[in-house]
Amino acid sequence: MGSTTDLRDVYSYIDEHQGEYVGKLQRLLRQPSIAAQSLGMDEMATLVEQDLAELGTVPRRIGTRGGFPVVYAEFSGANNRTLSFYNHYDVQPADPLDEWESDPWSGEIRDGRIWARGVSDNKGNIAARLAAIDAWQKVRGSLPLNVKFIIEGEEEIGSPHLQNFADDHPELCQADACIWEFGGRDIDGRPQIHLGLKGICYVELRARGARTDWHSASATSVPNPAWRMVWALARLKGEDDRILIPGFYDKAVAPTQAELEALADLPDTEQERLDDLGIDRFINDLTGQELHLKDYFQPTCTISGLLSGYTEKGQKTVLPSQAMAKLDMRLVANQDPHEIYELLRKHLDANGFTDIESELIGAGYPARTSLEASIAKVVAETYEDVYGQVPAIYPTSAGSGPWYQLCDAFGIDACTAGVGHGRSQAHAPNENIFVEDFVLGIKHIAAIMDCFARR
Repeated sequence: MGSTTDLRDVYSYIDEHQGEYVGKLQRLLRQPSIAAQSLGMDEMATLVEQDLAELGTVPRRIGTRGGFPVVYAEFSGANNRTLSFYNHYDVQPADPLDEWESDPWSGEIRDGRIWARGVSDNKGNIAARLAAIDAWQKVRGSLPLNVKFIIEGEEEIGSPHLQNFADDHPELCQADACIWEFGGRDIDGRPQIHLGLKGICYVELRARGARTDWHSASATSVPNPAWRMVWALARLKGEDDRILIPGFYDKAVAPTQAELEALADLPDTEQERLDDLGIDRFINDLTGQELHLKDYFQPTCTISGLLSGYTEKGQKTVLPSQAMAKLDMRLVANQDPHEIYELLRKHLDANGFTDIESELIGAGYPARTSLEASIAKVVAETYEDVYGQVPAIYPTSAGSGPWYQLCDAFGIDACTAGVGHGRSQAHAPNENIFVEDFVLGIKHIAAIMDCFARR
């Protein structure tokens, strides 16, 4: 305890103005911003720029050579250390709408929670970080260190143009450390820290048959691309969940002893996870340390989408002319998504599926920050100060994102800290955060700035 200076004046200001800060968050939530549908993106970028400008900076909208722009801003502080905040102003679609208990674009407050698409992922964290800047300035004046905001508009579609921003503006990416876009409490209510992300290799496969859908009576002699696709997919992974692509695991890096010890210290939330998922057991009855190892240090090969033929209500006896599958392969340290794609292509060809078309439509590198990094220790210590709980520290995350492009590639350590919780339901209907967690998240960011400035 006691890693920060006395910030009671800042915390009191945050408490007194929490209604104002919640209102600013609701303003962001009421503006849809779905990159996948090009919906509301310019309007959302403008709102973010306005909120930044109100804090006394001059935000910049920086193009990404074909994608939605990055909103960038800088704040000068009392010393020359620089902390960057990575966020994104795009969100997932709200579908299926009929499963929402309130309008997904209303930011309704009930039962102590704020409900809206994007409240956890990622507008709640944007608003909390801006609120921390505001509170500090109002109470203390100049920030304790320099701050940068990099707020992109394409994270939910795989950040396809963010590399262009990093290539064109490397000086804007430079920082002493970065606070990543997500974070918060685990499913058991304990604060959690993640120190990395898996990479991703996202591939679309297509099989083609006759020139158009045909009467299924022709299935005696006309090839069915749906079966062709099923047979090809069956060659990718065995029933034991082992990926069958030759060379797939060759470059994967095993966890260090320190990372294994960190996994052993993670809370036991298996039953809570199973209950939340509505399933009876994990794959292969995994449990304990073996489950942690699989979740965080093993790659995946997942069928994310599968489409062919007639799928509506009732029957239609049709022989489909096409079949499509989307594959999502999450990668661990030292796996290159482009190499993995080439291994997939070679595997398909070697097994006689040269006719299956493939396209790499998303590629991201894995990234990981050391458990001993200064920013990791700062976030952990300040979680204990602000929340009164020792956080669970995850050496990496099961998810993916542009951590490598903005941090690892520049030698920048990064760490998560946020306002979500284990049942925030990001990407799902009824996404939510607790008002209390939002307020604590604002205080936590203020404490992180104070503590990191003195390291």
